[in-house]
Amino acid sequence: MGDIVDHEEELLSLRLAIVNGSSCCNDQMNIITNKIKIKKRKRKELMMNFMINTWDLNESNCEGKILSLLELREIMLKNDVKKKGHHHVVEDGKGLHLIHSLLISATSIDENSMDLAIQNLHELYKNISLLGDSVQRVAAYFADGLIARLLTRKSPFYDMIMKPPTQEEEFLAFTEFYKVSPFYQFAHFTANQAILEVFEKELEYNNGLLHVIDFFDISYGFQWPSLIQSLSENATTSNRISLKITGYGKTIDELRETKTRLVSFAKGFRNLSFEFQGVLSGFKLSSLKKRKNETLAINLIFHLNSLSTYSKISETLKEVHDLCPSIVTIVEQEGCKIPQTFMPRFMESLHYFAAMFDSLDDCLPIDSIERLSIEKNHFGKEIKNVLNYDHHKGGNNNSNIYSSSRYEQMETWKGRMKSHGFLGIPLSCKNIMQAKLLLKIRSYSNSTIQLDGGNVGFRVFEIEDPRAISLAWQDRSIVTASAWHCVL
Repeated sequence: MGDIVDHEEELLSLRLAIVNGSSCCNDQMNIITNKIKIKKRKRKELMMNFMINTWDLNESNCEGKILSLLELREIMLKNDVKKKGHHHVVEDGKGLHLIHSLLISATSIDENSMDLAIQNLHELYKNISLLGDSVQRVAAYFADGLIARLLTRKSPFYDMIMKPPTQEEEFLAFTEFYKVSPFYQFAHFTANQAILEVFEKELEYNNGLLHVIDFFDISYGFQWPSLIQSLSENATTSNRISLKITGYGKTIDELRETKTRLVSFAKGFRNLSFEFQGVLSGFKLSSLKKRKNETLAINLIFHLNSLSTYSKISETLKEVHDLCPSIVTIVEQEGCKIPQTFMPRFMESLHYFAAMFDSLDDCLPIDSIERLSIEKNHFGKEIKNVLNYDHHKGGNNNSNIYSSSRYEQMETWKGRMKSHGFLGIPLSCKNIMQAKLLLKIRSYSNSTIQLDGGNVGFRVFEIEDPRAISLAWQDRSIVTASAWHCVL
């Protein structure tokens, strides 16, 4: 692929409706921001209230030492509040020391050497900070995940550490991350371009009808304004295009809000007919009715990794195959975070999230409130859940709130798709150029975007057989997009 020199506007067929700040997105941001109330807590009182005789630790006779460790954690959090606005950078060599202490702690827990684990975690909490540099920050969330493994799930301290963000906090963190990082934008625009190209190929017999079934928590709805706008640019008054989106959601209220936002956005494009159908999670695809000759696209972005078992993945892929869609889009995070044993999962997660935290240096100031929200309510939640994936299984009525994704590498998903009757659709050169242009236009980190290689900043590269596209931070692939169709 050559450098992008000419025809940049032409290559970017999907206009960056959301990236440029559509009213649809901004209105939702204002709604969520207004709904969030800052709740002040006195952590000392919280700790005292939890110091009751009913809490139960693992049978390790380490209650006193673990309580001391939890108190040290509280001191770290209080110190973060006091030094808010004053960034502290880890001295040269200290970052490696923090990572080394994490590895020793994780290994000790895996080998049931609790004294050594507590000793190393004790040292860690003296040197980590949620307001420090990226190494200190990621180490703090991993340390929390390791402490949770020392506690039984009956302990009130376990729930205190593992408490998930509210729906509003999680949504706001997602929105902030979407705006500042190319991560989700890359996923959405790459998938949308692939859907658009298949739809255009079938224009001769699809009657201008496009139906997208979106499995990825449609309540966010961020993927579709750019597709709506791009389809409208290809339509005319005499040749209208009809787009129907069937979106899965968790609650009726979320689906209604999403429908309102998308319908309102689509009204601005008079040559496009838009319909939204919301269905609750668990709705069977076999119940859906297809319009005659319509182009059917299945959007599985970040969905397969959310399924808890391989049987559920197989069941979903079988349902999708039975519909015989024209295209299936898959975008998944690169990693192997749910292997059978703890240490491989820990090591893979540490490498992955270290890259993600590091990438935020190029997206937001170190002391920004938005960055803290992203790290705590988006990454921090997932880190703690991944480390305690096996700790959550069985016996807890609230285990669903600690659910974790099963991130796997592209090679694994490729094998699964082929075994279920799918063949890869090579992503076009236009799609690849668009992904690279997205980075260039957004100018993340100004000078660190790499379009054709290098180990600095964000970059895009191709994967062959079939041609897929990966977004990488430095030399670490973080997310890969691919497209598939059914083999009858």
